[in-house]
Amino acid sequence: MPQQWGVDPRQQTAQGRWRGLGLPDGMTFYEVRCLIDEPGWVGPVPDLGYRVYLGRSGGYLRRVNGEVAFADATSVLLTRPGDEMSVAHPLGCGDVYSCLEIRPEVLEERPDAREWFTRRSWDGQLDAALDLEHRMLVARSRRGLDGFELTEHTHQFLATLLSGSPLGRGAPGADLDRAVGRRPATLAAHRRLADQARQVLAASGFTLGLTEVARLVGCSPHHLSRVFQRVTGRSLTAYRNELRVRAVLDLLGRSDPPRLVTIAADYGFADQAHLSRVVRERVGHPPARLRRLLAPAD
Repeated sequence: MPQQWGVDPRQQTAQGRWRGLGLPDGMTFYEVRCLIDEPGWVGPVPDLGYRVYLGRSGGYLRRVNGEVAFADATSVLLTRPGDEMSVAHPLGCGDVYSCLEIRPEVLEERPDAREWFTRRSWDGQLDAALDLEHRMLVARSRRGLDGFELTEHTHQFLATLLSGSPLGRGAPGADLDRAVGRRPATLAAHRRLADQARQVLAASGFTLGLTEVARLVGCSPHHLSRVFQRVTGRSLTAYRNELRVRAVLDLLGRSDPPRLVTIAADYGFADQAHLSRVVRERVGHPPARLRRLLAPAD
């Protein structure tokens, strides 16, 4: 669930109102409402690292590696270690942005890793469709996602974002489609990988994260997510939720089923509300009604 931090938890600064949105594997996702009411330049911001800044509201000036640009609700900025950024707020404080911090080892597993590691920052704009994806990811995170689901959603969003930047190499999955189209053996290997992932998920008790599942089948989370979607037509999260909902239905059909809050904790849901939402989306009925529908006969 989202966590109120108030200030930057690493630097203990009060330049913005921070709120944690989640911890995808190898990443940190949070939102910030800026509190700096200073028209002059502030910074540089230390330790940028590999980050994605996504505008949500308001506007401010930012100077990245000496180049000044106005950032607003359409803006996106990708940074890497060594980049320097200062900010100024000629419009006053109150602008809001989301930020995704990414560890180097996560990027190393991506097919576009070389571009991340050899280029400096990229400053651009999100189109309407990608902005909606960003805001939906924030909304889902606020409502509560388990780590597995949040990690896959974040990887998918990151792939779409990078494909639209100079770091990208075409549409997400295009290289995979070309490879499969040219080599039947590749498709067979992808089917084996998807089957391995199914086996791991079915045997996991829903306690494994996406990164651990990928490690057990011998590939990166990014690759596994793309291959599974390509082979099955559905995401790993969707498949995992189908398995979880069937397990929940089995429990609800017992004469003395556990409390919903207990089921949520045991099966890796963020909380009871998350469990109820997933079950309703998959089955069309909330757990309470299903418990009545599936109750064993006296």
